[in-house]
Amino acid sequence: MDGFGSHTYQWSNEAGEVFWVKYHFKTDQGIRNLTAAEAEVLAGKDPDSHQRDLREAIERGEFPSWTVGVQIMPAAEAPTYRLDPFDLTKVWPHADYPVMEIGRLELNRNPRNVFAEVEQSIFSPAHFVPGIGPSPDKMLQGRLFAYGDAHRYRVGVNADHLPVNRPHAAEARTHSRDGRLYDGRHGGAKNYEPNSFGGPGQTGRPLWRPFDGFSAATGNHPTPSHAEDDDFAQAGDLYRLMSEEERERLVANLAGAISRVSREEIAERAIGNFRNADAGFGERLAAAVRALRG
Repeated sequence: MDGFGSHTYQWSNEAGEVFWVKYHFKTDQGIRNLTAAEAEVLAGKDPDSHQRDLREAIERGEFPSWTVGVQIMPAAEAPTYRLDPFDLTKVWPHADYPVMEIGRLELNRNPRNVFAEVEQSIFSPAHFVPGIGPSPDKMLQGRLFAYGDAHRYRVGVNADHLPVNRPHAAEARTHSRDGRLYDGRHGGAKNYEPNSFGGPGQTGRPLWRPFDGFSAATGNHPTPSHAEDDDFAQAGDLYRLMSEEERERLVANLAGAISRVSREEIAERAIGNFRNADAGFGERLAAAVRALRG
């Protein structure tokens, strides 16, 4: 399957130019799916099949990989773009911002110790390197601090010092130490800043460029309007791009869930969302739900 960064991130260069970007990870294996019926059987007979398939493929040297690409929008174009470029529920049309290939992601080694290399690993969107930064994406703004909080609770304050989470090229230079999972590597080094004992200190170099969009005042603020702020248009466009076979599977999967809703008016509201995306889609889904309800 394909993967997507989904959030909008900032790129900036030494010349001070700022761009907004979206990451794409396109499978090099091709997309394959199970039908709902196939998945139901497999989940009962062999629930670990996907994990085993991945592990055994890597053992055979058939390394799964993804081509990595980015869409790049000059920052100056964002305020007047026809849809909100920071809305997590929207995609940027490729005709406006083509995906440019930048590299490849490959899984070429299985973990040697699952606890050390998987269960203790942390992934935070706040772990930036110079030149990459956040955006006004509201969901991203929440995740910048929420993920770090979750890691400190789950793994501990020393999570950044663990081998699986340390940069390959450098030691994690922080004042976090003691507590769970600490190996004493810093000895009696001072853990405050500034100090006169050679401890780590902030460089003062900004990691990303400032951007407009935030105010010190709290309250309810209107979202900036864009020409295509409609919440259903892109969903309808996607449905109309599907083949007939794909539409059949989609309607069947949705109808199977909606038909079990206990109250008719709630089911109708759910179907109404799909009608708003595409009238034919909604009517087809309504007929499938009626058939299942009998």
